[in-house]
This record gives sequence, C-alpha cells and structure tokens, in this order.
Amino acid sequence: MELKIDVADFSRGLANIQGIVQKRNTMPILANVMIEASDAGQIDIIATDLDIGMRCSGRAEVVEAGSITVNAKALYDIVRALPSKDATLKSLDNNYVEVRAGRVQYKIVGTSAEEFPKLPALEGVNYIKFDKAALKEMVEKTFYSVSTDETRYNLNGVYFEQKKDGALVMVSTDGHRLSRIIRKFDVKTDLEQGVILPRKGLSELRRLFEGTGIIELGVKGSHAVAHHEGITIVMRLIDGTFPDYEQVIPKETERKIKVKREELTESLRRISLVSSDKSHSVKLELRSGLLRISSQNPDLGEGNEELPVEYKGSEVNIGFNARYLIDALNAFGTEQVVLELNDDLSPGVVRGDKDDGYICVVMPMRI
Repeated sequence: MELKIDVADFSRGLANIQGIVQKRNTMPILANVMIEASDAGQIDIIATDLDIGMRCSGRAEVVEAGSITVNAKALYDIVRALPSKDATLKSLDNNYVEVRAGRVQYKIVGTSAEEFPKLPALEGVNYIKFDKAALKEMVEKTFYSVSTDETRYNLNGVYFEQKKDGALVMVSTDGHRLSRIIRKFDVKTDLEQGVILPRKGLSELRRLFEGTGIIELGVKGSHAVAHHEGITIVMRLIDGTFPDYEQVIPKETERKIKVKREELTESLRRISLVSSDKSHSVKLELRSGLLRISSQNPDLGEGNEELPVEYKGSEVNIGFNARYLIDALNAFGTEQVVLELNDDLSPGVVRGDKDDGYICVVMPMRI
C-alpha cells in the first residue's frame, strides 16, 4: 500500500475513530486502526471494539492499493503533529508503515489487515433519512436517562420503535426515571418490534450532530447503522427485552402545576446544595398557587424556597431526587413546563406546556 493524503483530512478521520478504539483490551488488534486504500482513490479509516464500528471514507492519491493496521492513538498523535500539508503512507516489509511529511519520517510497527475484525456486511439496509436537528432532538431527549448499570443490560440503551400509526418513538429508563419522545415521520421502517440502540453507539452518533444536513439511520438483523457524509457507524443492538414503558407512565393525574422551567431548575439546584450527596433528595410541598421546595440534612443543615405556580387544588407533599428532576427540566426547550402529580407514592410527570410528544417520568422518594 502507498498513498498521498491531505494531513488535515487524515487527522480528522483518525480523530473521529478514537472513541471507538479499545485502549485496554484482551485483543491487542482492537487498539489498532485499519487503513484501506483502493485503486479508485478511496481511503477508508476503520476501527471497531466488536460492538461498535466506524468507517471514515475519504479521497487520497493512491499509488498502490492495499491495507494495513497500526496503533490508532500513535498514528493520530503523529499525523496531527506533521509539519506539512500532505503526507505519504507506505507499507514496508514485516508490516511496518512509513509516514513521510516534508523532512519528517516515521516507521511505525503495524499488523496485517487479515487479523483485523471485519465490520458486518449491511447491504440492503432500509434507511430512515433524518434531518440532523430531528434525530438530535430524539437522541438528546432520551440519552440522559439511559442506565449505566451493566447488570441491567437491557436498560443500557434507547428503545426505538415505530407505532402502528407510523410515529417513531424513542424511550429510555434507568429504573428511577423515564423519558419518551414521539415524532411523526412519513417513513416505513422495520421497527414494529422495536430495538435497543446501545449507549456507546449513540454516544458516537451524537458526534455527528454538529451543523445541518441529513443522517441516515437503519436496522438490519442484529445491527443498526448510521451514515453521514462519508462516516458510517455500525452498532450491535442490545439483545434483551425492554420493559413495557407504557405501564410506567400514569394514564391520568389529579394535579397539574404550570411553572417557569428555569425558575424551578435554579430553585432545585439551590436547595439541593444542602441535600445528601448520595440521594439528592428534596421535598416538594404543593399548595394553591405555591410550590415550596425544601431539603434537610442532619450533617449540614436545611434550606427552602417558595415559587409561585399556576395551581388550584388540594395539598400534597412528595419527595424527589433533585438531580433527576433537573435533568428532565433541562431536556425541555419551553419557557414553562407542566408538572403532573397524583400522590406522594406515584411517579411525577413533566411535560412541556406546548409539546405533548415528549414526557419525562420521575419516581418519587420517601423522605
């Protein structure tokens, strides 16, 4: 293999795959990146951890087609430090790779491309074409409530399905809170049964959300694949059953409180400063026209704050994890939100005052 490539483009591609590469793994080859060059002048930069894979495609002046793998971090550090605009890569005997740029020359230890795991073949994927902003909204509004508890693997991702009416739904939960977004798209998918998109794969997908444009997302077999401007991300779906989220969402609520989102968020931040570091518990005391937020900590002290709200109804006292409520409130872009409550043992529901397609559910705490 021998090629000449723009250093900035090469550095950008190597930067994109760094999140995929396994720094510590029982398979040393997974710390490598594979460079493939074709006679057609295409160069592919490929990385995988066996669950998530990424291919970054670009153009190069290919003298001799071929492929080789080298340590991903080492190559990235070298390329971004090169002093000239262009660089040449050439595979040598014993799988060494020569990198030249101006008066700088490196010889890097490589590994045969035959040892590198191949990405799944995903021809025939039924892609959904998303405007970046639309897909970003769905992912960002559910990503924060994905579970990080590895023992509950079926909660370590976002559930993605298409309803009978054609609406696309994304849902996530960590057992303490749940977020669900429904959006209408004029598309037909293979998602009637629903799939679980893994947290790490979505984390890499989020890197593509800058700017405008179209992102293609599709599912085939046990994998999901996303494609955008020369970058392809392949993620192994989580093999598990997602909980029946509809059972968690209260069908009816007795109390609906309209409040300014930022005021409630800042009040929760302030009062939670005296709450326990572990539970972040706060108490919400609801009265007609008034919401009192308080917290007590025997090791630190207590605090309380009163907020005016739009509410007329019976009184209720309920405890929540302040951090969970703050995360939910931050996911909304509306000036006001509606907080829905039943009693001190039932989940609280947060909705935007103008958007009924997105809701957050937070389980109460005993305080």
